[in-house]
Amino acid sequence: MATGAGGPADADRGDKGGIRTALAGLTTRGRSFLAAGIAAAICAYVLGQSDLLRVGLLLAALPLVCAVFLYRTRYRVAGSRRLSPERVPAGSEARVHLRMDNVSRLPTGLLMLQDRVPYVLGPRPRFVLDRVEPGGRREVSYRVRSDLRGRYPLGPLQLRLTDPFGMCELTRSFSSYDTLTVIPRVEALPPVRLSGESKGYGDGRQRSLALAGEDDVIPRGYRYGDDLRRVHWRSTARYGELMVRREEQPQRARCTVLLDTRGIGFRGAGPDSAFEWAVSGAASVLVHMLERGFSVRLLTDTGNSVPGEGADGFAGASQETADAAGLMMDTLAVVDHSDGAGLSRAYDVLRGGNEGLLVAFFGDLDEEQATIVAKMRQRSGGAVAFLLDSDAWVREPTDVPGPLNRREERLRMLREAGWTALSVPRGTALSELWRQADRERAGLGAAAASGANGEGAGS
Repeated sequence: MATGAGGPADADRGDKGGIRTALAGLTTRGRSFLAAGIAAAICAYVLGQSDLLRVGLLLAALPLVCAVFLYRTRYRVAGSRRLSPERVPAGSEARVHLRMDNVSRLPTGLLMLQDRVPYVLGPRPRFVLDRVEPGGRREVSYRVRSDLRGRYPLGPLQLRLTDPFGMCELTRSFSSYDTLTVIPRVEALPPVRLSGESKGYGDGRQRSLALAGEDDVIPRGYRYGDDLRRVHWRSTARYGELMVRREEQPQRARCTVLLDTRGIGFRGAGPDSAFEWAVSGAASVLVHMLERGFSVRLLTDTGNSVPGEGADGFAGASQETADAAGLMMDTLAVVDHSDGAGLSRAYDVLRGGNEGLLVAFFGDLDEEQATIVAKMRQRSGGAVAFLLDSDAWVREPTDVPGPLNRREERLRMLREAGWTALSVPRGTALSELWRQADRERAGLGAAAASGANGEGAGS
């Protein structure tokens, strides 16, 4: 929940023009009254008519009094804004709640409330508020929606005040604004078991010798509450004090999601482009793996990882899952094409350690980049690649299909290196490809097992 559209003090810091600002807010009616009053006063002076002079002074004084009165009372209205929710998927609606409080001891006149929003979120909302009693409040709301991900500022809030006679209108702009984050669409993925996941939580649960920290790598001293059955007598005799054995604790499995953002790897733009599909796919895999208890990291072709905190850059084990997912979604909401031409920086990050499961979304790959991608498989427990042919995504159905040799050659190179590589046709759901990757991985494992059995029988 975000709040803040300013309070009474904001206007004091905003307009410093004094009475000149108030006179600039005179309406056509107010200016007509002022001009008629001045003309009547001049005629009264020329003709020597005192009664006409009083009428002229009354006509001229009325808009001036209204302007001064409105100027002095306009600072006593406070406004706030609340977003529900602050983070919304692309194509979904968010509601913006506006609240106006009359903090003065006088009722307000007619108010027109206007909020400034980017054009991609919809038309600019305007509301007319009738008289607000002293200490009263009014609440209104409007909806915003965007098919394009990003971060969009809302505000500043503008309030137009009028006097009861319609002589003057003054616009007050609050200083603060809020930000609506439109994240990529997230598709629910089926709970399949891909090879390379069996390193801890998830489907695997391979056990590793570890305790709560590095001090538990060797048998540690006895602590109050430890089970006496865990006493390690050999270490106790060696150190001269009670020592307890290491306990087995499941190590959290890791998953790295690699997103190719190279500008030369994707063609087209808009919510239905290949790049937007890749961003949405990366978001779906991140959320899916975090929900299954994996430590997850988002990596781009530039070598930057998110969250990037800690020694290895993974999140989910030491941070709250919701916080980790929110940080990654905020990054994907604003990710754009990079100027890089290669994937070598991402490879440098991946070859530094065992990444567990590697899920990658690639654009167009030439032979050099396909070779680099093939080498990424060496340091991962399992690897799944989704290749998007941007030419196929921008062509119309009536166009003649381009040659498929290059794409098939890239898929073959990755599969020979151990990747589960899939081509992504235009408009295909990620959940279908996710199941297909599981089936192909299971088929490769069965083929390898039967081949090994055949060799053993032959020997």
